[in-house]
Amino acid sequence: MEGFRKPTTEPPSTALVYQDPHYWNERFSKEEHYEWFKDYSHFRHLIQAHIPPSSSVLELGCGNSQLCEEIYRDGITEITCIDLSAVAVENMQKRLEAKGYKEIKVLEADMLDLPFNDECFDVVIEKGTMDVLFVNSGDPWNPRPETVAQVKAMLEGVHRVLKPDGIFISISFGQPHFRRPLFYAPDFTWSVEWSTFGDGFHYFFYVLRKGKRSSSDEGSSGEKEIPSLCLFQEELEGEDFIFRTNIDEDS
Repeated sequence: MEGFRKPTTEPPSTALVYQDPHYWNERFSKEEHYEWFKDYSHFRHLIQAHIPPSSSVLELGCGNSQLCEEIYRDGITEITCIDLSAVAVENMQKRLEAKGYKEIKVLEADMLDLPFNDECFDVVIEKGTMDVLFVNSGDPWNPRPETVAQVKAMLEGVHRVLKPDGIFISISFGQPHFRRPLFYAPDFTWSVEWSTFGDGFHYFFYVLRKGKRSSSDEGSSGEKEIPSLCLFQEELEGEDFIFRTNIDEDS
């Protein structure tokens, strides 16, 4: 059902459990559907502006979201979804088969070690999946080395499987001043732009275009910006508040 947000399980007391595969297997065995960071209707216009119908699309961390189904109904039919949870993959396969969406492939795979050939997708998309890597990052201005290593492994895999002119779409809670230093790492050739969506609170829709980085982008990772947004729990929906960054407490 479009717009359904309430999880069938109680939100965890800490976001650290989101890095535990057993948590997700247990949750997906009970929960049919949950949408992180708003449902498709809120950013459909952005998807349509950046993904032509002929695109081959890889979704990272599909979970029990309806994102792939919504994209499929909009005419983008060459879709591959992956998730680390075997339970999520099995449930998604059954759900898509029951709806007749047999062209969508669903595989059990780790986004930190993508099992695909180089330059095989036009688009890679993730919604809230990368944010899980940051739940134990510490100071958002200076994330723990373990967090940085995992995020870079993910981004390196995405960059590798994208075609030379492919794009990576990241739908995230992470603000640009925290994401740009990672996106602009010298190993990558993509340009970085973003839009926002949402009502009381804005989520971020990043578009990274492989091979499009310009010389003016090179200095974009160095400066520390003062955040322009205050994040309050009451502005957020469902479990999204767990990913909030308490900027006033960080130095």
